[in-house]
Amino acid sequence: MNRRAPQYHPDLMTDMYHPDSAYVSWRTGLNGLTTFDLYTRTAPFGGAYLLVAGLEFALEFVQAFHYTPDELRFLAQIRDYDSAFLDELAHMRFTGEILALPEGSIAFPNEPIMRVTAPFREAILLEAGLVQSINLSTLIATEASRIVFAAEQGHPRRVAEFAFRRAQEPLTVARASYIGGCSSTSLLLAAYEYRLPATGTVPHALIELFPTEEEAFEAIAEAYNRYTLLLDTYDPRQAIHTAIGVALRSQETLGHTLAAVRLDSGDIAADSKYIREQLDKAGLESVRILASGDLDEWKISELLAAGAAIDSFGVGTALGWGSGSVEHDIPGGSLGIVYKEVSYIDEAGNEIPKVKIAGPKSTWPGRKEIYRHPQWKEDIIQLAHEPRPDDYHRLLRPVMRSGEMIPGSLPPLSEIRELAQQNLRMLPLQYRQLTVDTPYPVHFSEGLQALRKQSEQSMGNHMSGITASQDIEQI
Repeated sequence: MNRRAPQYHPDLMTDMYHPDSAYVSWRTGLNGLTTFDLYTRTAPFGGAYLLVAGLEFALEFVQAFHYTPDELRFLAQIRDYDSAFLDELAHMRFTGEILALPEGSIAFPNEPIMRVTAPFREAILLEAGLVQSINLSTLIATEASRIVFAAEQGHPRRVAEFAFRRAQEPLTVARASYIGGCSSTSLLLAAYEYRLPATGTVPHALIELFPTEEEAFEAIAEAYNRYTLLLDTYDPRQAIHTAIGVALRSQETLGHTLAAVRLDSGDIAADSKYIREQLDKAGLESVRILASGDLDEWKISELLAAGAAIDSFGVGTALGWGSGSVEHDIPGGSLGIVYKEVSYIDEAGNEIPKVKIAGPKSTWPGRKEIYRHPQWKEDIIQLAHEPRPDDYHRLLRPVMRSGEMIPGSLPPLSEIRELAQQNLRMLPLQYRQLTVDTPYPVHFSEGLQALRKQSEQSMGNHMSGITASQDIEQI
């Protein structure tokens, strides 16, 4: 008997401690309106910025969040929750407010990508699903934008996403890569679901299927009006001469055109220059040279610096899981997004700022807004009630209110990509580099700094009181 494929259960897209926390909240009656900030403390890959993606997934998750009878029975089996608590979960829906940076926005460390305000139990149960939705998409979109930036040095070069077989979440990777600037995907399901351009070449196995490389090339040339040939199954410098002969005959007898050749291994820089010379000598100047094979932004930069005659790139693994670079000691694989409580309104209606004191991991309390200088000279994070700086752009946008989606919050993917590319062009060049010496200036307002200091002092006094009480008890 075949195993059933897992179904989508949004309410179970949590870590175990989230329903456990909700249960303690229920038992104690503490369920005031709570605000959480979703953000990351550092930019990935040694760069300065993040390209925001995944909001559509996050909002779809929130809209779908509810408990079915089967899921509640499951919870009752793994924890001895009170049945009245499970009854509350049965009727729970998100009723709060969400503000977020639109997909395609540029963000910087410590800036809230999303601000969630809801009764505590609703907000805490959404944590893991929201973090997961934004974390991977933003990581991959940022990586794609860096790879495209590296490839476009000198003149425009397309980057195709080839990540399916090594991707953490193939559809997420394809969508985020497109937002980041990739021109196409190799994954047909992604092309179908998101209406993306689909591209691909041929594998080594197809070349090896035939007795000779020439016969393989001829079969491919006969099958398609426009075709691509893979040159490095055996010897790419010999293969290009075979490919040129096949291309000229195919053009003459069938009217079929050699569109591109691909290199996937070997000395790509030197081989590409040799291949370009041979193609030009044969009058095939329009034939493009595509490079692939464990490429990332660093390797692409090195190839182009070495004078490689590459017209476009296919990138797989680096996009599939945002892998960073071992050679350059650049960590990857995760964005490290966090979801931190910053404000709580108690039963009397008093707003209480919430702060975590943990050195570099200390949080900034209060409900916040982000404003950007029109010429991208700085961003200011400030409390929501503080006056807006003159001429600065407000970055957070309301996307859900009273549990309902605000119209226009989920634009088409084509518009998201267009916004992303516009923002990347506006980002000052010094912050687009693969590594940066000086981070983009993000300032915290005086009001926010004062609130943090006040909150830390209040928490310190509280802890001192507890310590003194414990000392008296010991005496």
